Amino acid sequence: MRRIIVLLLVVFAGILSWAGEQKKDVTERLQMASDVLNQMSAAPDKGIPEEVLASAKCIAVVPHLVKGGFIFGGKHGRGVATCRTSDGWSAPAFISVGGGSAGLQIGVEGVDLIMLIMNDKGMGQLLSSKFQVSGEGSAAAGPVGRHASAGTDWKMDTQMLTYSRSKGIFAGLTLEGAVVQQDSDSTISVYGKDVTFQSVLKGRVPTPEVAREFMKAVGVAAHNAKIQEASDDDKK
Repeated sequence: MRRIIVLLLVVFAGILSWAGEQKKDVTERLQMASDVLNQMSAAPDKGIPEEVLASAKCIAVVPHLVKGGFIFGGKHGRGVATCRTSDGWSAPAFISVGGGSAGLQIGVEGVDLIMLIMNDKGMGQLLSSKFQVSGEGSAAAGPVGRHASAGTDWKMDTQMLTYSRSKGIFAGLTLEGAVVQQDSDSTISVYGKDVTFQSVLKGRVPTPEVAREFMKAVGVAAHNAKIQEASDDDKK
C-alpha cells in the first residue's frame, strides 16, 4: 500500500511539474507574440500595409517558426490567434503549425510568422480547429509596405495572407501545405480544459490574465492601422 501511495505521489508531482513548464512556455510565447505585433506597429513603412491589417478578421502569430531541413524541408511552430467579435477581439486560441515541403533545402531558420484571415471563408477554416493551407486564392504571400499595391488581389478571393519576419524585416511568406490546428496542451494549461476554437474565437470565453499583454498589442496594432488608414483617406 505504501508503494502505491509513493508511486501516486511521484506521478502527481510529475503532472504538476509538466503543467508548470507548459504554463511557462505559453506565457513566453504570448510575450514573444506581443513583441512581434508591437514591433510591426512601430514600423508601418516596412511592415504589413495598414489597409490589410485594418481589414483582417483574425490575426494569428507564431513566434519563432522553425523551417528548413535537408532534401525535405519542413516547418513547425506554436502560436496564438484572435478574431474580431462584436465586442472587440476574442480571447486567444492556441495553434500549432506543421508541415513539410519537397525541395532541396539545407539549414534551419527561425522566423516569426503572421497569418491574417481576410474573409468569412478563411475564418470558417480557422474555426474548424484543423485545416491545411493551400494555394489558388485561399492563401497568399501578403503585400508589404505602408500601402497595398492597387494591382494586388488581396481583396478578392484570398482567405489568408501570410508574412514572415526575420531580423526585423517583414516579407510575404508562402505557407502552402502547412497544417494549422488547435494546440490542445497549451489550451488546457491556460483555460483549464480543452475548450474549442469556436468557443474562444467567437468571444464566448473571457480573456485570461496571462494573455492581457498580447490582447493589448493586438488592439494597439489594429487601432493604429485604422487611424492611419483614415488619415491617408483624408489626404486623398
